[in-house]
Order: sequence, then structure tokens, then C-alpha cells
Amino acid sequence: MADMNSDAVKIRALSRDDSIDELTRLLHRAYADLAKMGLNYTAADQSPETTRKRVESRECFVAADGSNLVGTILVNSQVPNNLGAQFGRPEVASFHQFGVLPEYQGRGVGSLLLGHAEDWVRGRGFTELALDTAEPAAQLVTFYVRRGYRAVATIQWSGKLYRSLVMSKVLTP
Repeated sequence: MADMNSDAVKIRALSRDDSIDELTRLLHRAYADLAKMGLNYTAADQSPETTRKRVESRECFVAADGSNLVGTILVNSQVPNNLGAQFGRPEVASFHQFGVLPEYQGRGVGSLLLGHAEDWVRGRGFTELALDTAEPAAQLVTFYVRRGYRAVATIQWSGKLYRSLVMSKVLTP
């Protein structure tokens, strides 16, 4: 395998020309290790139809290395968002379905995607960005803490085998 350079990766909005099937496969691969831990994230095995529905109602950004999709993040700027009463405020956006192909992890691609999402919501007047992740996913919690997110609540989603940690970051202008 050739050496991959995160400088070659570009962040952009998902386009109509992008393959929903490819995006779904990316998510399955990105979430595979979490699924092996017994964490039944929706993105770990969702159908292409579910992927399509999710991206149609939110802003989807992708990391592309040439024509290959290597990462994605889905930003929900709907008010109120779905992370509970604490985030039913008009200044709070959330993100979901955030994943990077395993061979691109640890190369800054996730940080590029998350930084892009933060800039995008900040540019639309939001002052806070929230997420939820499986409480047992320690490596993800650590990643978010390093990025300035703090734990603010827990949620037990119907059908999930884990409790979710809700995290939030106040966005500075």
C-alpha cells in the first residue's frame, strides 16, 4: 500500500455524484472495530437506504483522497436537535455518523472533518456543537476531550446495547 498523506485529503460537501453505496461501505468499515466491541452503532450496519435518508436531512461532508471517500461527518443544524432537552436550544447544532476508514485513522483526517464541521456551524451562527457516542468507546471519548468537548449528559437510546455519553463544545468566534 502506498504511503497516504493527509495533505492530499480534501474536505467537501457530499455531492450528487458521490455513491451512497460507497459512503455506506465507508461507514461499515469505520465502525467495524466498535461493532466488534458489541457497540451497535447505527452506522455499523445501516443499509444504503438509511444512509440516503440520513444525508438528505442533514449536511454531509466527506474527506476525499482523489476520487475515493475516506471519511465523513453528518451535521444536524435542525432546531431543536435530537440530543435531548438540554440541546433544544437554537444555538446548538450536533454531528453524527462520523467515521474515517481504518487505514486513514491516526493521520489527521478525523480532525480535519471535525474542524470543518465546527467552522461550518459557527459560520451559521451556532455557538455550541454536540454529539453522542457510546460511553464504553474510550478512544472516541478521549479524541473528543482532546478537541475541547466535555461530557454533559447520558442517554439510553432505544435499541442500543450501550449508554451514550452526550458531549458538547462551546464554539469560540
